[in-house]
Amino acid sequence: MPPASPPAPWRFTRVRALALLGAFLSLSGCDGRGTPPEDDAPCVGSDCGEPKPPDTAVEGSVRIAAFNVQRFFDTVCDSGACGGNNYEALPTPSEFGMQADRLASAISRLNADVVLLAEVETQASLDALTSRLPRFAYSELGETGAPASVDVAVISVHPITQVRGHRDRVLQRPNGTQTYFSRELLEVHVEVSGKEVIVFAAHFRSKSNDDPGRRFAEAEATREIVTAAAQAAPDALVVLGGDLNDVPGSEPIVALERGGTLLRVASDRPDDETWTYTFYGERQAIDHLYLARGGGTYVPGSFRTAKDPRGGYGGSDHAAVYADFMPAP
Repeated sequence: MPPASPPAPWRFTRVRALALLGAFLSLSGCDGRGTPPEDDAPCVGSDCGEPKPPDTAVEGSVRIAAFNVQRFFDTVCDSGACGGNNYEALPTPSEFGMQADRLASAISRLNADVVLLAEVETQASLDALTSRLPRFAYSELGETGAPASVDVAVISVHPITQVRGHRDRVLQRPNGTQTYFSRELLEVHVEVSGKEVIVFAAHFRSKSNDDPGRRFAEAEATREIVTAAAQAAPDALVVLGGDLNDVPGSEPIVALERGGTLLRVASDRPDDETWTYTFYGERQAIDHLYLARGGGTYVPGSFRTAKDPRGGYGGSDHAAVYADFMPAP
């Protein structure tokens, strides 16, 4: 491919800054990699510090969030090896319902229009969330079809008009070997007041039994796919989000940002406000939102993380991230 031309200046809209959500210490981990909490008793009572809802978004903007809900397995054992130390959890109907309640409450508090989800096992899992979130009348699951897969999904207040998957695309690691996306790279087109919004829900390869070359290949292919979508629909607002399992400055994230066609919207916030996960006591920003250069704009300063007082969000070991965007006039 020829070298990318220098990116055009980013267009920003002047708005009133949103109030800052407090950043609280996250105490848990993902994929068995993090530090478990010292005390896992539930927090109850008036001193729990339940997070306040974010400020209302700027008029005319679209709030997009990304949230890894952490292993939201249904009550059916698909792998044949469930519960205990096995990978696939097997919650009782009561446990499943409680997890769905907690996650739905957390999602509702984001006041988002579109939410990109990770680690949703099945349609039954997604239905359990949307049945508790009647405002989100539209949804799509990026099911890979593998037993006990934890998949990406999109839920939306606005109508979904088109869906595409990209998991069949052949990727190339830096060493020349071929691979595929770990999960579906889910492309969902949404109509918002007559304007087109395209979102990509991603969940790159985790660092458990790490395969960094695969994550790098996912990042390079994602950049090409998202950039192509923005070029094909120059008036659309195009946003990529999800758990990318790497931090700013890492090789995969550098590859994703190469050429300047994708803007990591958290880049205008201090580092101590953008972390989403704790790995053995180290705070890391691994959940991201990106704006593709084209028809929409990012509302400056609107990127936020949502965390519970004990860390994570809604029972997950990840914080949620969200930001406000303006579709093209």
